[in-house]
Amino acid sequence: MFDFGIAGYQPRWLNGIDQVAEQHGRRLARLVGRELTGPWVVWDAEADEWFADCPVMLDFAGERLEVNHQKFDDLSITWDSVDVTRPPVWPTSDDFRLVWRDDVPGVLAARRGQRLEAVELLEWAGGDLADGAVAVALGFPDGWLTLYNALDENGLAFGQLQPEYRRHRLCKGL
Repeated sequence: MFDFGIAGYQPRWLNGIDQVAEQHGRRLARLVGRELTGPWVVWDAEADEWFADCPVMLDFAGERLEVNHQKFDDLSITWDSVDVTRPPVWPTSDDFRLVWRDDVPGVLAARRGQRLEAVELLEWAGGDLADGAVAVALGFPDGWLTLYNALDENGLAFGQLQPEYRRHRLCKGL
């Protein structure tokens, strides 16, 4: 199993809203009310950019959510398995100098210290190849943070949810 060069990481790929909700719905819902204490991404130090192939880590006051997307519709959600003090080592290249960062991208880092108010799973229904892909939407006081499949890598969006998503609310807030 490919571990993305991250010691201890073992993605568990799921497809479709039913699989994701069954495996992770309750635990995701239990994050509501917790503060986002540490958002982490893998950063390509040479290119000075987010390396979106690796999972996004979100620490919620002692509970670490690890979200990763690949292909058109694969989603892996894991919990508390990654030590961000150990730098990733991309296994197919010596050219990458990868590091964990908690201050970028800005859209993610700006949520630090905010309390999670809602969690939804989103199912893409845009009438294209990505139909059925599942995204994770996290409701914060200032808007929605969406972790979605950006065609074989992770994507982040902030603001209103796109109308092409079918919304599956797991928990509404405080």
